[in-house]
Amino acid sequence: MASFDVIVLGGGPAGYVCAIRCAQLGMQVAVVEREALGGTCVLWGCIPAKSLLESAGLAQKLGKAAEHGITIDGVTLDFGPAMKRSRNVSAQNSKGVEFLFKKHKVQWIRGEGALEKGKQVAVTIDGKKELHQAKKAVVIATGSRVKGLPQVGLELDKNVVWSSDDVLVAEKAPATMAVVGAGAVGVEFADVFASFGTKVTLIEALPNILPIEDADCSAELAKAFKKRKIEVLTGAKISNVKVTKTGATMTVEAGGQTQQLAVDKVLVAAGRAPNVENVGLEAVGVAKTERGFIKVNAKFETSVPGYYAIGDVAGNQMLAHKGSREGHVLADLLGGQHAHLVNYGNIPSCTYCHPEVASIGLTEQACKDQKLEYKVGKFPFSANGRARTSGETDGFVKIIRGAKHGEILGAHIIGAHATEMIHELAVARENEYTVEEIDLAVHAHPTLSEAIAEAVLDSMGKMLHA
Repeated sequence: MASFDVIVLGGGPAGYVCAIRCAQLGMQVAVVEREALGGTCVLWGCIPAKSLLESAGLAQKLGKAAEHGITIDGVTLDFGPAMKRSRNVSAQNSKGVEFLFKKHKVQWIRGEGALEKGKQVAVTIDGKKELHQAKKAVVIATGSRVKGLPQVGLELDKNVVWSSDDVLVAEKAPATMAVVGAGAVGVEFADVFASFGTKVTLIEALPNILPIEDADCSAELAKAFKKRKIEVLTGAKISNVKVTKTGATMTVEAGGQTQQLAVDKVLVAAGRAPNVENVGLEAVGVAKTERGFIKVNAKFETSVPGYYAIGDVAGNQMLAHKGSREGHVLADLLGGQHAHLVNYGNIPSCTYCHPEVASIGLTEQACKDQKLEYKVGKFPFSANGRARTSGETDGFVKIIRGAKHGEILGAHIIGAHATEMIHELAVARENEYTVEEIDLAVHAHPTLSEAIAEAVLDSMGKMLHA
């Protein structure tokens, strides 16, 4: 048995950040992780997917090269090299986490971990079990996994019915694909495969794609996708699914019409489930919520003293940056530092399709549901000088402010580099800036960020350039 101050189950964005920060504060730390370090984000999510989206964006830009006086003959789209590049980027990031572990003397125990009573963790390595003791805390950061849709006949099979994990080892782009689920994962991969020549049908049960985003952004993205010949079916119901070794057929009802759809591949992007099985929660007595996540308080404490949970497995937004912040805050709490608890109302949401979508705070519908008095400011990128120079004029910035005091209730951006621009609004909301205070900051010209300044002005009835 080895003894540590803190043992972390899971080496993803929540777990490895918590481990590194604990080590910085002088604690002896071990991380139990059976796969490579970095978790879903680095290995099967954020990093490889965004690498593919970068390739997809380049493919789209090459299609407009002639507008810039650049003639390209014989352009060939090949998904294979793009996939190979994405896997290399993923591996590089994972090795980076390994380097940080060595730098901060965090011990990686490569095996399958399970909780035991008395702040102990049993680790199975090559069929052999060893027991490790945590003096201060056991941190559960086991993440989440993809799930299929067996209720409609779409069981993941790695052949025809793919998960987002399966997509990230595909060797070529299929001729036709149905993407079931139009949240962030669904729209991102619809974008990738359409860019590499696949005829994509995007299917969403709810009335809008990106259903958690502001309805204006969802409608704008649907319009952009349809322009690119991506078929978008919302309010859709799937039935009569038949899967063979070479493809799938299904009946899709949407918009008052019924169609028979035949595709080579189906990507199921209908959400994720927390990894709470086989980690010893029941043996220790750790309670779960009604939705199956580990139940925690604001300080990440579970129902059993000495056991904590962070990241996807602890609920709230299932986002890497949310998990990382939780890991950092928990480490500070364990190290006796002053820590600001996580503000879950100010976590940015980012989708990296083309055009990108990013948001923070309340949607306009949420403001209506809460009966808030608000005003909206909106500025299109088509009126922004920098967007015109780059030829990326789709989208807009939308600011929702309190009618009386000017506080920023919500901010929504759809357009090029939206995922970078949103952080000005994140800082503003975290520090309780009003729209008047954002207006006081001079925004450089020509920049895309001027659209934020103009949307702010519009919310005050003073917009200048549109």
